[in-house]
Amino acid sequence: MIFIGFFGCKSHGRIESIFQSNPSRNALRFQVDLITTDSLTVQIEYWQKGDSLNKSFTNASESALKHHFVLTNLLPKHSYEYRILTQQEDYQELSRIYDFSTPDFPIWIQDVFRVLSPDSTVVPSIFQEGYTLLSRRESPGIIFMVDVKGKIRWYHQVNGTGFKTTHFTPNKTILSILGTEAFPTSYGDEILELSLEGDTLFRLKKGEKDFDKTIHHEIILNDKNEIVTLSVEEKILNLSAIGGSKQDTIKSDGIMILDRNGKKVWSWSLFDALDPLSQKNILKEKADWMHANSLKYDTDGNFLISFYNNGQVWKLDSKTGNVIWKFGKGGDFKIPKAGYFDHAHAAHRNAKGDLTVFDNGTDHSISRTLSFRLDEKNKTAEIVDQVKLPSQIYSARMGSSFLITSDSYLQCSSKTNSVVLSNTEGRLLWLLKSNFMPYRAEFVSGKQVNPYLSNP
Repeated sequence: MIFIGFFGCKSHGRIESIFQSNPSRNALRFQVDLITTDSLTVQIEYWQKGDSLNKSFTNASESALKHHFVLTNLLPKHSYEYRILTQQEDYQELSRIYDFSTPDFPIWIQDVFRVLSPDSTVVPSIFQEGYTLLSRRESPGIIFMVDVKGKIRWYHQVNGTGFKTTHFTPNKTILSILGTEAFPTSYGDEILELSLEGDTLFRLKKGEKDFDKTIHHEIILNDKNEIVTLSVEEKILNLSAIGGSKQDTIKSDGIMILDRNGKKVWSWSLFDALDPLSQKNILKEKADWMHANSLKYDTDGNFLISFYNNGQVWKLDSKTGNVIWKFGKGGDFKIPKAGYFDHAHAAHRNAKGDLTVFDNGTDHSISRTLSFRLDEKNKTAEIVDQVKLPSQIYSARMGSSFLITSDSYLQCSSKTNSVVLSNTEGRLLWLLKSNFMPYRAEFVSGKQVNPYLSNP
């Protein structure tokens, strides 16, 4: 920890004390706390030393005596200056100039990323102005936001556990599942929501409140600001007729919704929708039956859930839990032959309204993005986009794909530690290599993180 305190530093009698700190030693954030003599509205303006024309501003702390600020959008090993703006009714003052310096990145995150971009002129401007969100699942867990040059522009570290999956929410927060290495792949026992200032907004561990199940692979917010995640469900059944025991445990998937007080407000289990005894491979698959790996809301408010083991995406009624349709092998839709996917991750509706999946492609050792235009009434599907990854970055498991512009996708090839921006013809526009295996890569636009982060 680094703490640097200034006490009794006054600005025309309105600032009683200032306390500077960097409690997490994060190279990209700096904390300023202060006490004012009167109840004031306070804001901080700050800039790189020698570049006062390009200023950043914190949000205002309104009508208080104690004020807390986190300065973001910083760079490592840089010197900064700042002034404190105070206001009471129509009377405003500026403090004298204070300064601080940021430390270097910790050695274990230096040189984590490397970018290959053969022709930067073909990279869409919205992508150049935004960030790629990834996380490290091993301990210490680290969330990164990386710019188009592969530079770390935001990060947050937790010790003793890892970020199993991470999602940027519409509230400008980062919502994650945490779990130690005792949990496999993307499974965990803790929920953490962070602000872009690094403050903990929500934290809950399994065993607290109604959080009674291991969770995995997906965590999102609904329109009520409740936390929606996939859960592990178990059921004991008699499988002796097919070679199992009379007390066999089948592990599968469910959905759990928790409110902000940790109360469970809705849940669903795969066992309610499908009888495991009707499945011919249940004895073989009982330890991980179906393996749900993504959950999103459809445009009509119902759920889209993807299953790795049977190569299907289901639409579920988000109120009753009833299955509305099944898409994929053996599903309800007529699909062009080229559109059948072996296994899939990250099923969702893209900005054009098409159903997008990242097809792992295990039968052909080729991973790809598939986007379909669905006719839900007549149960037909048209392939809109098919974007193949080169064979060298095939990912048999994990992965994701998200539409960035009308003709480009950001694809995560987890097994090769690669994130690729491709156009719809499959041309690679940008490639990010990391020294860890990301489960998923999300794109966060510059607008979404303003004013906390911007490109220098």
